[in-house]
Amino acid sequence: MSESIRPRERAAREGLGALENRELLALLLGTGHRGKRAERLADDVLELAQGCLSNLASWPIEGLTLVEGIGPAKATLVAAAMELGRRRQDASRRAGIRVSRSRDVYLHFAPRLADLQHEEFWILLLRRSNHVLAEVCISRGGLTGTVVDPKLVFGRALALRAAAMVLVHNHPSGNPKPSASDRELTANLCRAGEYLDLPVLDHVIVAGGAFVSFADEGWLR
Repeated sequence: MSESIRPRERAAREGLGALENRELLALLLGTGHRGKRAERLADDVLELAQGCLSNLASWPIEGLTLVEGIGPAKATLVAAAMELGRRRQDASRRAGIRVSRSRDVYLHFAPRLADLQHEEFWILLLRRSNHVLAEVCISRGGLTGTVVDPKLVFGRALALRAAAMVLVHNHPSGNPKPSASDRELTANLCRAGEYLDLPVLDHVIVAGGAFVSFADEGWLR
């Protein structure tokens, strides 16, 4: 990028799509720090993130303040932009989605769960056509787990008259392998679903860019 053309000028002339990541980030930061232009500050942020926007999106707000010149206000602005990007991806994938395989579930939830630093447990409620009826967050926990109440799971599903459900939760560790408690919970919910004629079709664990499907692995039996 030519030093004589600032990102705002480039955006006006060529559109935002023509800008590099550092230029877009500089627009968000707005101003520099102690004689350092916003573009240079953006370089520092991307260097800490190893040039990876996924790394940047996974940081908590306070993580961004590790860069000299990034205070709470600028950090919150950047984090908000990352969150908007996630929500836009999520909304695009949600429109008219029909779940036919585990990867559909992963792609549906990855923008929301993959970067989280705490565990969340969701249920994806389906119509008889396997189109999405609703998605409900059952619980939020810490880095190593979250508490799930089966009564709440089936209470929500029955209230919305779901025909079936898929269980979804994330592992902030990046390892999608289910724990013993994951397996026990899944077995209990599957048994309850059989009694209520509200089958659990799958349990998908999202871990960054990877996932595991109980249905694919034959663990629902």
